[in-house]
Amino acid sequence: MKRIAALLAGLVLTGVILVLTTYEANEDGALPGYMEADLVLVGSEQGGRIAELAVEEGARVKQGDPIFTLESSEQEASVAEAKARVTEAEARLADAKAEVQRPDEIEVLEAALAQAQAMREQADNNLERARSLFGKGWITKAQLDDAVAQHDRNRAAVAEAEKRIAAAKLPGRSDMIDAAAANAEAARHALAEAEKSLGKREVLAPAGGTVEEVYFRPGEVVNAGQAVVSLLPPRNLKVRFFVAEPERAGLRLDQRIAVTCDGCPPDLHAKISFIAREAEFTPPVIFSREQRQKLVYLVEARPDGAATELTAGQPVTVKLAPGEQMVRR
Repeated sequence: MKRIAALLAGLVLTGVILVLTTYEANEDGALPGYMEADLVLVGSEQGGRIAELAVEEGARVKQGDPIFTLESSEQEASVAEAKARVTEAEARLADAKAEVQRPDEIEVLEAALAQAQAMREQADNNLERARSLFGKGWITKAQLDDAVAQHDRNRAAVAEAEKRIAAAKLPGRSDMIDAAAANAEAARHALAEAEKSLGKREVLAPAGGTVEEVYFRPGEVVNAGQAVVSLLPPRNLKVRFFVAEPERAGLRLDQRIAVTCDGCPPDLHAKISFIAREAEFTPPVIFSREQRQKLVYLVEARPDGAATELTAGQPVTVKLAPGEQMVRR
């Protein structure tokens, strides 16, 4: 298909050059030309099977309108998995920041502390009584020592219970909290990337214009970057024509030209946007005055107003717009 297009373009160029070198009407400023378009090829950054096509050839679209959608079940599953990982990571972070033990577990520890405190009070009373009895000689030194040991054990049990409760109410270590926070942040970034990848499965119009051609249909598989649809924004349409070497010097950028064609409305205009520096055709020997007439230069002009409704490939005739004069340099 590309070879055919190149061949047709070559034939058009050859025909234009032949006309320029043989057509006497060029003397009154009339030049043959044709319309050409810089198409915007719309594809996806990802490959896959086309699930939905939202446009047809000839349709007009605005920037941001949906063009086509790729099958995205795998990407949707990746998003769901990433969301689950974010939930898990945030739960781990909350757990690291929270108290080590749950409230019901702390209640058990507090009950054990109350029991230890009661046993300590009983041990205090027993020790006081044992000392009194030992002073009167009613108990032995061994029995007094047992009371002292029991008292010390109960006091140690109370201290241990208090430390358990204090430890249970402490949050996780700072390094554990930092690691959990980093893991949660990484999970959120992974979710954002998964959602971005899913969003790329729906391709929107990069510019407003007309759908010129649809290359693939739903059910077909395309590669990443492969064009599915071509758009023609109004500003991407241009008039192409060739001028002889003596006439080139009289043209300037933004100069208005008149455009006519078969069956077209009157008063069509365009502005010159490009003038080639090098000739498209050069005689083989010396540039005599006659041979310079055969040098042709490409000129491009952007249509204005109703001229933007012309179609690519349409043959036209170009003239200087009324009121414009050829500028001689």
